[in-house]
Amino acid sequence: MVALSFAVLVGTAVLTCLFMAWVLGANSNSPPFAPAIGANAISTMRAAFIIGMLAAAGALMQGGSISETVGAALIDGVAITPLAATAGLLTAATFMAIGIYTRYPIPAAFATTGAMIGVGLSLGGDPAMATYRQLGTFWLLVPIMSGGLAYVTAIVLRREDIPEPIAVPILAGIVGAIVANVRLGIIPDPTAEQGSLAGFIARQFGGGPTLVAGADLGTVLATIGVGGLAFYWVRRRILVSVEKGIRSFLLVLGGIVAFSSGGSQVGLATGPLENLFRTELGLPGIVLLAIGAVGILAGAWMGAPRLLQATSREYAQLGVRRSIAALVPGFIVAQLAIALGIPISLNNIVLSGVIGGGLAGGSAGVSRRKIGVTITFWLLTLGSSVVVGYGLYQLFARVIG
Repeated sequence: MVALSFAVLVGTAVLTCLFMAWVLGANSNSPPFAPAIGANAISTMRAAFIIGMLAAAGALMQGGSISETVGAALIDGVAITPLAATAGLLTAATFMAIGIYTRYPIPAAFATTGAMIGVGLSLGGDPAMATYRQLGTFWLLVPIMSGGLAYVTAIVLRREDIPEPIAVPILAGIVGAIVANVRLGIIPDPTAEQGSLAGFIARQFGGGPTLVAGADLGTVLATIGVGGLAFYWVRRRILVSVEKGIRSFLLVLGGIVAFSSGGSQVGLATGPLENLFRTELGLPGIVLLAIGAVGILAGAWMGAPRLLQATSREYAQLGVRRSIAALVPGFIVAQLAIALGIPISLNNIVLSGVIGGGLAGGSAGVSRRKIGVTITFWLLTLGSSVVVGYGLYQLFARVIG
C-alpha cells in the first residue's frame, strides 16, 4: 500500500513537471524567433519547429545547473518531497496561467522560486539567505545589464560612421566568441562535467601556456578563430545584400537564444524533482532533464505558433536592428545566468533589451503604463507565490497525508 501511494505521488509529480515544461515551451521560447518572423525571415510553423528542437537541446545540454539550484539551494534543512514538488509546480504553473490570461508576462523564474521557497518553509526548512541575496542581486542587475547592452548595441548599429558591413559582423564575431566558450554536456572536459568548444579545440593542440583568468593560449586562439569565422560569414552575406545578411544573422541569433532559453528554463520544471530522482530513485540527472526537454519540445510545437504570430507583430514594429539589439544581450545574460546557476525569465531579459534598444532612438517604444504594471506583477508574483506554495502544500499534506 505504501509502495503504491509512493508510485502515485511520483507519477503525479512527473506529470506536473511535464505540464510545467509544456507551459514553458509554449510561452517562454517565443521571443527569440519573433523578430525573425516579423522580418519575414522565416515562417511561423517552421520557427515553432526549430524552437522546439533547439530549446530541447539546450535543456539537455545546459539545464543541470539551474535545476540543482531550484531543487536544492532555495531552502536549507529539508529535502523537497514528491508532494511538495507537486504543490510547488502547480503553484508556479497557476501563476503563469494567470499571466497568459491577463496578457502580462509573469516570469516563470519568479513564480517557481517563490513557490519552492513556500513549500520548503511549509516542510519546516530554513530560508537560504545567501542564495536569496545572490538571486536578488542578479535579478536587480538584469534590467541594467540587458537594457544597457541593448542600448550600446543599438547606438553602434545607428552610427553613420560605422557602416553596417562592419558593425553587424563585429556583433556576430562577439556572439561567436561567446558561443565558443559556452559549456555543453556533449563536449568532454577532463576537469569539469561540461566542456566548451574552444577548450576542446585547444586540448587537441596541447593547450599552451596559461594566460589571464586561467585561460590557456590555445583556448584564446580558438575563441578568436570562432569569432573570426562568424565575422567572416555574416560580412560576406551582408556584402551581397545588406538586408538579407542582417536577416540571416537575426535568424541564427534567434536560434542561439532559443537554445539558451531551453537551458535556462528547463530547471524551473525539473528542479523540484531533483531530490526525488537523484536520491530516492537513484537516477542520473540527465533522465530528469530529458523529461523536461520532452515537455518543452511538445509545448513549443503545440503552443508556440499562436504566441509567435502575436509577438512577431510587435517585433515587426521594432525592425531587425532593434531586434538584434534586444537579442544579443538576451543571449549574453541568459548564458551568464546558466553559468552561475541562477533561475531567470527570458521574457524579463528580452523586455529589458527592447526598452534599452528603444531608448537609443529617443523612445522606448513600449507603454510606460504596461511597464509599470508588468513590474508590479513581477513583485506580486514573487511574494504571493511564496504564500500560495506554503498554503497549498499544507492543504495537500492534510488531505493526502
